[in-house]
Amino acid sequence: MGHLDRVAAVAALGLALGLSGPAGAQSAADGRLTVELNKLEDGETGACRAFFLFRNHADTPFEGFEMSLAILDTDGVIDRLLTIDAAPLPMDRTTLKLFEIPETDCAAVGEVLLHDLPVCRPQNAEAMDCFPILELVSRADAPLVK
Repeated sequence: MGHLDRVAAVAALGLALGLSGPAGAQSAADGRLTVELNKLEDGETGACRAFFLFRNHADTPFEGFEMSLAILDTDGVIDRLLTIDAAPLPMDRTTLKLFEIPETDCAAVGEVLLHDLPVCRPQNAEAMDCFPILELVSRADAPLVK
């Protein structure tokens, strides 16, 4: 059995056992929306690529989801502000989104601050305050905080 076959077998076993992945044994009913800064990677254009995973275990899909981020350097000084659009976020799914932080070396990113959610709108519903259901995680060297 090759490496990829083993990975597929382990993933299939995890699904059969009802596990939700590396974040642990979250149930689909936990009502959380997890935003994970998975990794930062220097790009060829002089930008730092930020890979985000969105795990939507809320009770609804989101047709609108924008995050306003402050990128702090390693000294804790705000380097730049970015607004990123991550929608749509299907219910009970993990979605990968890639965003670029222009003119930034990834080693210079000390922290990523989620300071606002200008848009958080469930499908076919009014906008809501999503901060109470958010869980932030970072696997990158830079923490993701609110």
